[in-house]
Amino acid sequence: MGTTKVSVEAVIKAPIEKVWTYWTEPEHITKWNQASEDWHAPRAENDLRVGGKFVTRMEAKDGSMGFDFSGVYDNVKPHTLISYTMEDGRSVEIAFRSEGEETKVIETFDADSAHPVEFQQAGWQAIMDNFKRYTESR
Repeated sequence: MGTTKVSVEAVIKAPIEKVWTYWTEPEHITKWNQASEDWHAPRAENDLRVGGKFVTRMEAKDGSMGFDFSGVYDNVKPHTLISYTMEDGRSVEIAFRSEGEETKVIETFDADSAHPVEFQQAGWQAIMDNFKRYTESR
């Protein structure tokens, strides 16, 4: 059985340079990278180059649980594409498309087998929606 690919996307009312910066710089990643209001990302590190590593600490605000979301970059084309492999071997690709004053971001990831696909898509879309809100509000 092949890996199920899941996509989430958003059109952000901002130029691609700003979208790229907010997606990739740790000081911004910590502001938007959570799926719900009761979670946060207290720290992020990002070595944005092929072979570079990233890690974002995801924690429940009440301190009840947390984990490191991490991986290694496979491809980085500024303002165009980022792909990486997560620690569990699943792959993710993020495409950035300039549409004039707006930027479309499409993120496609390999679903894990432990959780329903719809649940995973909803969580990743919630993070994407947070990114859109954060980027457009600055």
